[in-house]
Amino acid sequence: MTEILLAGIVGSTAYGLATPDSDVDRLGVFAAPTRSLLGLRTPRESIVSTSPDRTLHEARKWCSLALGGNPTAMELVWLPDDLYETRTPFGDELIGIRSAFLSAKRVRDAYLGYATQQFRKLENRGDGSFSADTRKRTAKHARHLARLVHQGRELYATGNLRIRLDDPGWYRDFGDGVAGGDVEAARRLLAETEADFDRIRTPLPDRPDEDTVESWLLAVRQANYA
Repeated sequence: MTEILLAGIVGSTAYGLATPDSDVDRLGVFAAPTRSLLGLRTPRESIVSTSPDRTLHEARKWCSLALGGNPTAMELVWLPDDLYETRTPFGDELIGIRSAFLSAKRVRDAYLGYATQQFRKLENRGDGSFSADTRKRTAKHARHLARLVHQGRELYATGNLRIRLDDPGWYRDFGDGVAGGDVEAARRLLAETEADFDRIRTPLPDRPDEDTVESWLLAVRQANYA
């Protein structure tokens, strides 16, 4: 039996970009029983369901993702309070040490890398001549590209990850413009953000604080040993 330590609503709903057609995405961290990690058959590292749309990562797996700068994993510990659905004492402790997962190079590489992936998905679709469904997907990729570069740049510059976007309408307009044929707008935004990363003096350390993260994880293991 797994214990969910922290869980909440992430994705488009959290950013303020959800539409009536959007799914409500949930993300969480769970602790597998410590004994189960020592035997022949180790538990799954992630549990994914579609009804509801929910992904749960085992504590060690989530820590590895977050230490690597994974934007999707990291947002769980930076959510506004009203978006959490499960918060345990260990979950609160995880929120409390969220800055320990940050490092300059990994944040830069992860956010620019994921944004570049979004650009590649939309690059060959942005001539405005395709189906309505493809236009919709292209606009979504463009919105997420813009979100990733803006969130990543702010995190790199301030050490703070802001989940709710100040002006969701701007991102919708940007996505619609790219889907309508203005792929160069996405290319420019990506290039401008790379230049910003080069000039920003970041407060983030060169390496994450793995000792703090490991102390939290070992405490979770001790509490879940029976």
